[in-house]
Amino acid sequence: MAKRGPLVGLDIGTTKVCVIIAEPDDDGEVHITGVGTSPSLGVRKGVVVDLDTTTRAIEDAVDKAERMAGTNVAGAIVAVSGEHIASQNSRGVVAVARPDREIAEADVSRVVEAARMAATPGSDREIIHLLPRDFLVDGQDGVRNPVGMYGMRLEVQAHIVTGASTLLANLLKCVHRAGLDIDDLVLEPLASGEAVLTQAERDLGVVLVDIGGGTTSVGVFSGGSLCHATVLPVGGNHVTNDVAVGMRTPIAEAEKLKVRHGCARAAMAAEGELIEVFHIGTREARILPRRVLGEIIEPRFDEICGMIKAQIKRSGFDAVVPSGIVVTGGGAMLYGLAEAASEKLDAPTRVGTPDAGGTMADTVGSPLYATGVGLVLHAARQRGPGRMIRDANGNGNAHMLGKLRHWFRELAHGG
Repeated sequence: MAKRGPLVGLDIGTTKVCVIIAEPDDDGEVHITGVGTSPSLGVRKGVVVDLDTTTRAIEDAVDKAERMAGTNVAGAIVAVSGEHIASQNSRGVVAVARPDREIAEADVSRVVEAARMAATPGSDREIIHLLPRDFLVDGQDGVRNPVGMYGMRLEVQAHIVTGASTLLANLLKCVHRAGLDIDDLVLEPLASGEAVLTQAERDLGVVLVDIGGGTTSVGVFSGGSLCHATVLPVGGNHVTNDVAVGMRTPIAEAEKLKVRHGCARAAMAAEGELIEVFHIGTREARILPRRVLGEIIEPRFDEICGMIKAQIKRSGFDAVVPSGIVVTGGGAMLYGLAEAASEKLDAPTRVGTPDAGGTMADTVGSPLYATGVGLVLHAARQRGPGRMIRDANGNGNAHMLGKLRHWFRELAHGG
């Protein structure tokens, strides 16, 4: 990744494409200078299904952000989502090579590579992240940075995130056709976590839930690192569709009803509170109790919570997340969500909003922008010192992006 120039985050979601441009200062603070959004009509459940439409949406969002920031951008760090995402924990072990038994960066690289080889995905998958969670030196765990320590045996516990090669290549192709290079790929919950989680929550143990339009991303953090990740094929659009069918109203009107009057629990609607609903095919308005809307939303919300709870249990870390649940993304803006989720998930729950300073704080200080803001924060952190120790996905991503670019060029020249 380039050492200078603006930081650019590109979030290609199911409902919107968002571009955020930021500039880091000498103190390491990130100042957002431009934001651009465009409707996303070529993405379904986090995966590109229409190359041309997605490319145009990226171009439009980039143009808006560039105009606001007063600068041109050449590359971006891009969020990755979709049901094809998978993750697993792996372990690597090597003997320390130097005669004096002092651990060098080369030893760290070798042990991380050993963890990668132990979990090498199939030919149809690529590694997106290889994240060292914990190093062990001669059996002593809890080592964050083993470089310079003495030891004979170096081990690493790593978390590996993979994605389907073809789907990642389609994403790369859209960004490339829009005139941008991909500086890095970042898993959506990892990016969102940068914006809405505190370090104390990561260290103690927390679950990050990002409810988007077509997917819900779940990331479990413990000991300061990501230890489980998955993407569920359900999101806010499913709630909107339920409202459209249940109230016999157009999708656009159903979205407005959900945002303005929706609630996670029917009981949260006051007795006698009324809403106006337009019938599909006409502009005739009906007056209905708000509670009816809540009765439609509640079962779908409970279903999503049930899927989240099952994933937390499946991760094996359900007993070590005392910080509870942090929910972000557009779906987190549903009225009463935190209270209802806390009851359904049996864990303290809060809504996570990006903590963005500067003049753009009001613009991006919403769960809607958690992933975009997190991308530029991640990019800023990757430019700092000690990158390999904190997050060893750099070399792995360079390898993966290189393979995809080569494949893309071969296809382009061949057709």
